This record gives sequence, structure tokens and C-alpha cells, in this order.
Amino acid sequence: MKRATLACLIPAVAAWTPQPSLRVSRSAMRSSMDDSWPSDSSDEVTEYNGYGVEDAVILDADPEGALLQLAAYTARGEAATASERNQARSLVAQIEASASEQAVDAAAVEGTWELVFADTQLFRSSPFFMAGRAVCETPEDAKKYDWFCDMHRAALAISTIERVRQVVSANQLVSEFEVRVGAVPFVNLPLMGSGGLPIAITGSLVSTADIVGRPSDGSLELLMDSVEVKGSNVPGLRALLDNGLKLDTRAVADALEDNLPKVRTPIFRTTYVDSRLRVSRDQDDKIFVYSKISSDTQPTDYSTAPADLGLSALVNGLQTAFF
Repeated sequence: MKRATLACLIPAVAAWTPQPSLRVSRSAMRSSMDDSWPSDSSDEVTEYNGYGVEDAVILDADPEGALLQLAAYTARGEAATASERNQARSLVAQIEASASEQAVDAAAVEGTWELVFADTQLFRSSPFFMAGRAVCETPEDAKKYDWFCDMHRAALAISTIERVRQVVSANQLVSEFEVRVGAVPFVNLPLMGSGGLPIAITGSLVSTADIVGRPSDGSLELLMDSVEVKGSNVPGLRALLDNGLKLDTRAVADALEDNLPKVRTPIFRTTYVDSRLRVSRDQDDKIFVYSKISSDTQPTDYSTAPADLGLSALVNGLQTAFF
């Protein structure tokens, strides 16, 4: 029995033992991928300590492909190191330079776009947070707002950020921010062991802003309208939300006009757009890269999402797996 217990512990101990550094020669790696390695790559060495590469290795010679590759292995930028964020900005600058003499076509910006990379918090792609930043008048206020966003992301640590998209039409920008939160964080069941139950609270935070101006440089001047939760899977709450429960930010601003700073209309600039990729920047030049999935300008219809905390899918899965 003791030997069996020891044998079970060895893999676990090995997994937590610091691994020796592995030095990987880029020239050696290049020999197996001659077609994809950039022609100007040097033979410098990248160190890997078993927990992550500080300096990302970009394999795709095309700036757009390299940026999408970096976005994939840094979880849309959320897991990016400072060095990787700098690499992303460099790649974005190359992409923007390729179209620097061309005006952005306003119609090309319209459609449904999935956020694939940001060099800041993903939720700052929402017009709600852009409007909050626009109210800050001094650098000190902006710094405080950045701290608030950092704390907001820390508070979301227990949740999973899923799809983040923008739906842009001729007169509106709609941000859809889909989130999943574990409903039962820890239990101990005979067949399932210790851990969380596969039951989660899901929903999409939908922010809508009117496009009140379109400067010739491809920018969108936004006026925040409302924030609501759609597609919630919480019974009871879903009925309230579907019946029009939302935060009407325009009405709130009008009611508190004497006590609030002047309503600001944030500018969201698109610096590059083609049939598959769009690069946009907020007023602080924070970068948001989107991939176009369709030309549809209608927001997502969440009315068919079941409001059962995922229990029906769990029951169906149990029946399929065991019965």
C-alpha cells in the first residue's frame, strides 16, 4: 500500500519541481520551418524556464498572421508579458503603415467583429468604459480610472470571459461581452470527486452607443445609450431582464446633469481595416484588434438561450454518458 501511494505521488511531485532552463536556438528551430520563418530573424537564443517565454517567438512573416498568432497564445493579450505587448504594438504599427495613405472606408467598419487581441483589459472595448474614461479631464483622473479598471478585472478573476464582440451599423455600436461564472464553486461528490459542479451563471453584458459623428479619418464619435444583460441563464432574473430591465445611461445623465461632469462623446478610431481584420484605438491609444465574422449589423439574438443554469445540458450529458 505504501509503495502504491508513493508511486502515485511521484508524478505530482515532479510536476511541481522547478524544471531546468532549456535554451532553444532559433537557427535550429528555423531549419524545420524554413518557409515560415522571417528572413530577417537573427540567431539569438530564447530561454524557456518551464513556465513561459518572456520574449515571444513570432513564426509568421506576415504582420497580420504574426499578430493573430501572438493573440492566440497570449489569450487575446490577457496573458501577454510586457515584451509581448510591445511586439504586438510593433506588428500593429507595421499593419497600419501599410495603409497609412488610404482613408478608412466607413462602410468597411460595419459588420460583426470578434475581439482577438487587446493590449489592455478586454472590457475597455465597450463604449460604456470608453465613456467613463472620456469623463476624466486630467492625467491624474485618467490614472485613477486605469487603477479602477485593473481592480475591476481583478474582481472578475472568478469568471471566464468568453466571446467579446462589436456589432457596428450605420448609426450604432453594440458591444457584447459574454461571461461565465461558476455557480457552485466547491463540492465533494462520490462519483465526481472534489471540485466545482458543472453549473455556471452565464449572460452577455450588452452596451449600446449611438454613433453621433464620423470624422473623415475613420473614427466613430460615440454617445452612450444603455447597458443591459441579455441571455442570462438564471431563472426568474431572466424574465425581468427580458422585460426591459436595463440601465438607461442617457436618462441617468440627463437627470443628474447639474451634478455630473459634462457628458463626453468618446472617439474610437479605426486605423486599419480590410476584409478580415480591423485595428482600433481609444483615446489613450490602447489597441483593440478585431476579426470580422460577418457583415451582419444586427446584434446577437439571445432570446433562445435557456434559463436553467445549464441543468438541462448537464442532465442530458449524464444520460448520454451513463444510461
